[in-house]
This record gives sequence, structure tokens and C-alpha cells, in this order.
Amino acid sequence: MYKKLKATQYFLGNQIQDSEDKVLIFNENDTFIECVDLKEAGADIQEYEGLLSPGFVNAHCHLELSHLKNVIPAHTGLQEFVKQIVALRKVDEHVIADAIEKAEDEMFQNGIVAVGDICNTLDTLDQKIKHRIAYYSFVELYDLDPTRAHDKIIAGLAIQNTFQENCIRASLVPHAPYSVSYNLWKLLTEHFESHTITMHNQETKDENDFFQTKTGSFLGMYERTKVSLDFFEATGLSSVRSVLPYFKNAHRSILVHNSFTSVEDIQAVQKEMPNSFWCICANANQYIEQTMPPIELLRSQKVNIVMGTDSYASNWSLNMLDEIRTIQNHLPQIPLEELLGWATINGAKALQMDKGLGSFEKGKKPGIVLIEGLSKENKIIESTSSRRII
Repeated sequence: MYKKLKATQYFLGNQIQDSEDKVLIFNENDTFIECVDLKEAGADIQEYEGLLSPGFVNAHCHLELSHLKNVIPAHTGLQEFVKQIVALRKVDEHVIADAIEKAEDEMFQNGIVAVGDICNTLDTLDQKIKHRIAYYSFVELYDLDPTRAHDKIIAGLAIQNTFQENCIRASLVPHAPYSVSYNLWKLLTEHFESHTITMHNQETKDENDFFQTKTGSFLGMYERTKVSLDFFEATGLSSVRSVLPYFKNAHRSILVHNSFTSVEDIQAVQKEMPNSFWCICANANQYIEQTMPPIELLRSQKVNIVMGTDSYASNWSLNMLDEIRTIQNHLPQIPLEELLGWATINGAKALQMDKGLGSFEKGKKPGIVLIEGLSKENKIIESTSSRRII
């Protein structure tokens, strides 16, 4: 029994086609078969007013923080935000589980088919084993005490193995350049293998100051957490270039946020890591710092861009369409088909899921999103919405 879908427009994974005489054909298992002319499609065609796109790929999320929705005030700045995250993480496990379920359902309904999810715990396991959405679980490690590096790896491996035993892809990843000791970096690289490795990158100017000159507000943050920095020496380089000798060993990488990334940083990463992807979380930037990531800079360097929602602790929704809307509001010159590419095929490639997701190609099961209410200029306006069809 075939499923036949017809719409006003189609995003096939690389461009938008305005055509009402084409029909997308899927088999009973939701596998894409082909795109045919309307006159060849036969009967039982489902017709939609709007744009049909492959399912969205959310390249960066913290699903286990979903219970923090509307808890941390917006516009606090990164350091205050991090401080509140640490203080508010521990609540009743049933509250956490219920929030995770509701958050995943929101992602599922608005068309997200795969998620790169940051994990510090196994709180999301019970939801993920339902396999409604494909996950790449990034088991995040951090600790600046070099004597604890081995213990951190052992604890991380236990979480990674549990995810993998339940058929959920997982890898050990660093939190950020400023929160991982060089001892921990060395041990982490031994487990990169063929995985995708992600890292929060250059979210504040202070991050670069810390590495370049061992100055800035990060010193106070470490003092408050009673972390001795006697072992740390300034590198004279930006944060990302300081850890590049370790990070470059990743088979594939996703750098997240990139708010204070320079041309020199981008070029250094691209030279050492041609399989790198740069993740934009526009609404998280707005929520925490009231800023936008350097999207035009990234575009000018022709890097692979992907998109993420970050967590409910730092966003008003977990909706990829809302991320696209925010970018278009600030940068209306970026065409919709480019943004949809970031949200679909690029994300699938970053998570190494492009054999099955990201585009309408024969044999794939990419899911289908219907985007309704676009303007005549293909702009996402206030009334534009997305919903899962398959």
C-alpha cells in the first residue's frame, strides 16, 4: 500500500520546487520510493497546501534539562545561567521524566526526526528506548582537576555503554575547552574512534581571554567552585585553537554556539577538520545573551552549518521552525532553502544519519514535515507552522 503526497511546494533536500503536478511516493514502511508526475500517480493522493520537507534534525539539545522550562529567567548572561543550571538540576526523578516525555512529544509533533542530545546522566534513557526519534547521545564530560580524569572516563563509559546496549548511538564528548583538563582531553581522544564528537565553543569573550592571557571572569568562576588553576598556563591562542591538537582527532565534529569565533579560528578548524559542522542555536543566544551567532561570518567561510534548539532551560520552544524564524527575522537575505538544508540534510550528515534521513532519496525514511503559512516570498512569518505528516 503506497502513500502518495502532493503539495504546493517541495524541499527535496537541496532546493525548493514550486510544483503542484508532482507527487511523492512512499511505501507502507514510510520509505521514499520516488517523485512522479501527477498524471502517473494514480488514485488515493493526499493533498496539502504548503511545503513538504524531509524531517528536521536537531543537532544540539539537552533533553534531560526539560524540567527547567520557564525556570531560569531570560537574558541572565552565560555565567549566571550556568550557575543556575548547576543549582537547579536535581529535582524529583518523576518530574524530570515527565518533562522529558513532554519535550520529546513537542519535538516529534513539530517534525523533528533526529536529535544530537547532550547527556550527563541516563535520565533520558527510558524515553529514548521507545525509538520515536533517532538520537545520537553525546555523553558529556568535564572536570578541570587533572587527577580525576580517569574516573570521569570510567563513569562516562558506563553511560555510553548503557545507551549502546539499548540501540542508541552514543559517544564520549568534551563539554567545552574551558572545562576539560588536558589529562581528560588525552583520555577522551582514545575513545573518539569513528564517532561524531561535539563541543560547546566560544560562547563568551571571556572564554578566549582565559586561554589567551589567563584573565577574565572565568577566574572568578573557578575560584567560586574551588578549582585550583595552578596547573593551567595561558596558550596565547583562542580557546578552540588551544584544544585543536586534541579535538582534531574526531572523525566528525559539531562545534556549538560559536558566538566569539573568528575567521582565523574557522580556517584553523577547517584545515585540520574538514568533516566539521558549525551549529547555530539562535534562540538560545537570544535567551541567554540577547545576541545572534556569527552566521554571516560562517557563511562567508562556506562551512557546513547545522541548527539546534539547545534546551528548555535556554529556549522558549524545541521547534526547529522557530529557530529558522529567528534567523530570518535577523538575516532576511538568507533563502529558505539554505536554512532548510541546515535543518535537514546537513544535520543528518553531522550525526552520521544521512543514509536514512535528511532528504527525499530512494531508500531513505526521512520523515515528512508540512510547513504551512509561508509568505509569498517563502518567508517564515508569525503564523507559519510545521507539523509531522510521517
